[in-house]
Amino acid sequence: MKNSDAIIDCLTANGIDTVFGIPGKQTLPLNESISERDDIQFVMARHETNVSHQAWGYAESSGGMAATVVIPGPGDMNAMNGLKNALNDCTPLLHIAVETEPDIRGGDGIHETPPDTYDNVVKENVTVETPQSTVAELERAISIAKTAPKGPVRVGIPKNFVPMEIEPAAAGDIAVPEPWDAPEPEVREASELLAAADEPMIVAGGGVRAADASDELRAVAESLEAPVATTYKGKATFPEDHPLFAGMLCGGTSAALKRCLEESDVVLGVGTDFDAVWTKHWSYDMPDELVHVTMDPSDIGTGYEPSVGIVADAARTLAAVDVDLADLSVTGGDGEVRAREVREAEAERLAELRDVSEAPLTTASAVTAIRDALPRESVVTADAGGSRIWTLMSFPTYAPRDYVNPGSWASMGLSIPAAVGAAVANPDRPVAAFIGEGGLLMCLEELHTIAAESLDVTVFVFNNDDYAIISEEAERSYGLGEGAYGWPESPLDCRDIAKGMGLDTARAETPAEIVDATETALESGPTLVEIPTDPYEPQAGTFMTQ
Repeated sequence: MKNSDAIIDCLTANGIDTVFGIPGKQTLPLNESISERDDIQFVMARHETNVSHQAWGYAESSGGMAATVVIPGPGDMNAMNGLKNALNDCTPLLHIAVETEPDIRGGDGIHETPPDTYDNVVKENVTVETPQSTVAELERAISIAKTAPKGPVRVGIPKNFVPMEIEPAAAGDIAVPEPWDAPEPEVREASELLAAADEPMIVAGGGVRAADASDELRAVAESLEAPVATTYKGKATFPEDHPLFAGMLCGGTSAALKRCLEESDVVLGVGTDFDAVWTKHWSYDMPDELVHVTMDPSDIGTGYEPSVGIVADAARTLAAVDVDLADLSVTGGDGEVRAREVREAEAERLAELRDVSEAPLTTASAVTAIRDALPRESVVTADAGGSRIWTLMSFPTYAPRDYVNPGSWASMGLSIPAAVGAAVANPDRPVAAFIGEGGLLMCLEELHTIAAESLDVTVFVFNNDDYAIISEEAERSYGLGEGAYGWPESPLDCRDIAKGMGLDTARAETPAEIVDATETALESGPTLVEIPTDPYEPQAGTFMTQ
């Protein structure tokens, strides 16, 4: 059989029904094999950088896994940005890179790059050495990608192998191993520490989403009556309308939440690596008693020394802790009061920004209006940049797969390709992308993908004609002047761009207009809504910490 057919058979047999990519001469045999089937689809991006972001959005919003296909060299290297983002976020995807032929390697063949170029942006980098081994290597790669802690795996397949007539080597049963159970003595020790705490607190990270552990998280929080704060990647793993929700640990962590965390006597960190981003380079004064649950052994002891470190699955560990708590006398009990105090302090601090009703709006007022208009079940993808923190702080979320945003890699220009992936994965749900016009300029070509694929996506562009988060820092720390990196003399009309790409468009300058535009967009199909925002609004990293 043709190797290209065997490759696609392997993908579908492993539940992969979507491939994101841009066709090139080297990948056309795979496209031909896909075109002859109705159990797998090919979604064509407009730039290779967006291919891996699309697969990331697909996985983050669905819990499933997609594949990517790119040409050698430029295609592969453009995709590296998204691969590194997926690696940091522990997001599984299969990255198929059609490679230079073995007999040409080292001879500067077209698009040639050494395969080991990609070692540090993926969980594992596999180079197929013989045509017959292609499927076996793909099976192994899929298993690695799905094994916790999950991540992207690159498989380099020489281009002359792809169209060959071969008999593929039969791969044995390469099952995905079950996540590790937590050791009982350490679970008991952790449970006793938490039960005896007067003011316990939980920090939930992206590992809770990866393990589908939101129900177990909620059960433990309620058993302890402990406030729950979520990290960048933990947002949406705990419903923000729950009385124990205490806020977001991020660049805009409020003074009230910082105080709540530091005054706790025991903290349970689950599914988080305590990275330098949300901990602000480990500047928080954590309590002496810290329970840390993670799937990555190297996370234990990074930044903070835990009293109990557990390398195990978040769902299984939380379930075991909850069983233990049922047999113990729990001391705490004022978690709802502590969480409410944080929420009320944050609401009071945010009020002056959320209540702006005339143009130019603040980002907080804009996303609050969008939240009022979007159905609860919508999937939202958020970009990096200045709007990300205000979205984290001002846009409540309720279910773990409803919100997609980057973690510590924090690359700009990914929310629109992520929305493409989310819309493909969730065809029956509305999808919204949040992005600034600076981020839009880094991925605007994917507006055409949204239109061409007729995806139910509404793109909200917060337009202040400035790299405002950079300009604010330039003025505050370096005296470079107000709006140093803005372009008010060359304003960007995002609607004209979107119209040229085939989207409907609207401009909304007040909260009421945002609600109207959102409701119209939900009925009309692919739409870009441009919202002028204040380039001189405060940045969350300084405003919320005061």
